[in-house]
Amino acid sequence: MPIDATQPYDDQNIFAKILRGEIPSKKVHEDDHALAFHDINPQAPHHILVIPKGPYVSWDDFSARASEAEIAGFVRAVGKVARDLGFVEPGYRLLANVGLNGHQEVPHLHIHLFAGRPLGPMLAR
Repeated sequence: MPIDATQPYDDQNIFAKILRGEIPSKKVHEDDHALAFHDINPQAPHHILVIPKGPYVSWDDFSARASEAEIAGFVRAVGKVARDLGFVEPGYRLLANVGLNGHQEVPHLHIHLFAGRPLGPMLAR
């Protein structure tokens, strides 16, 4: 169910629980600013989620409130994961859903990395 991206951060969301180690994940990368792991319901042959370690509801929240170090660290982590997993060639897609119309389902910023096949048009027509 999509969420309102302006809601306060809920530290009981599934990604907060993954960050605290309460729910296991199949990690592919972790550093001071980000955690990347395999999506449990993949939508492409390769489907990785990258989340910041800070309590940010959405891309909007993150871009407004995160420190320069958090922003740089998170963006660099997304790129590192794509490079390390060999997604750069022949290509991959990044997706961040924000709010109700963006169909955001978890109230913690997360970037989807899709790869492994041609991904088709950006939006369903």
